[in-house]
Amino acid sequence: MNVIVDLTIVPIGVGVSLSTYVAACEKILSAAGLKIALHANGTNIEGEWDAVFSAIKRCHEELHGMGAPRIFTVIKMGTRTDKAQGMDDKIRSVREKLGQ
Repeated sequence: MNVIVDLTIVPIGVGVSLSTYVAACEKILSAAGLKIALHANGTNIEGEWDAVFSAIKRCHEELHGMGAPRIFTVIKMGTRTDKAQGMDDKIRSVREKLGQ
């Protein structure tokens, strides 16, 4: 099953700047062959269910390995069975309605 996920991973107890941890997760998601789109407060991920959630698990393992004693994660996700739809399709649909 294909899934689109909006992922925010927040390591706790590592200071104020989180970009090093975000970069580590982005590398993991990319290496997994997933379609990703970094945004200001997280990352959109598109792919097969097991591959996406396996990569998210690896992100947690990596960040703990980097010294994060605690991690808070927010996941919003959507699946469809009526048609194939990717992240780009969803954005394009809204932009068309905006006349862009």
